[in-house]
Amino acid sequence: MRKFLTDSIEQTLEVGRKLGRLLSKGDIVCLTGDLGTGKTAFANGIAKALGIDGYITSPTFTIVNEYMGTIPFYHFDVYRISDSDEMYEIGFEEYISGAGVVVIEWADLIRDILPEDVIWVHISKDLYAGRDIRIINMQFTGKRYETYEDRL
Repeated sequence: MRKFLTDSIEQTLEVGRKLGRLLSKGDIVCLTGDLGTGKTAFANGIAKALGIDGYITSPTFTIVNEYMGTIPFYHFDVYRISDSDEMYEIGFEEYISGAGVVVIEWADLIRDILPEDVIWVHISKDLYAGRDIRIINMQFTGKRYETYEDRL
């Protein structure tokens, strides 16, 4: 597991950008954490690393936003999903088939349908250290990501 501390949105973006530089087609990043911890800011950092200009927004009501950068970027927000099976109705298996990078906010809600090889990123606030302090923990699971942690 890899741990980062940030004290601004810009630093959270930069940690996302560092991870994004390692990503390639077929990679899946699963974001977890409470409301307002910086999941979307982190996803923006990944998007920047993939050559996507502008600020991306969380697809809370549309479930998924698609962006074209150097490789396709599929940004999910599954907060409003009541059952994992709903993901199949929007073609989830096509998104995770390897054509692009997939980032899923609130991924713990659909853990049961995720493949074994994913990158888990948990973001939390350090309430004792200050308002803007974030703790970002990354866990690389599966053989696909054996070298990622060393390269980050």
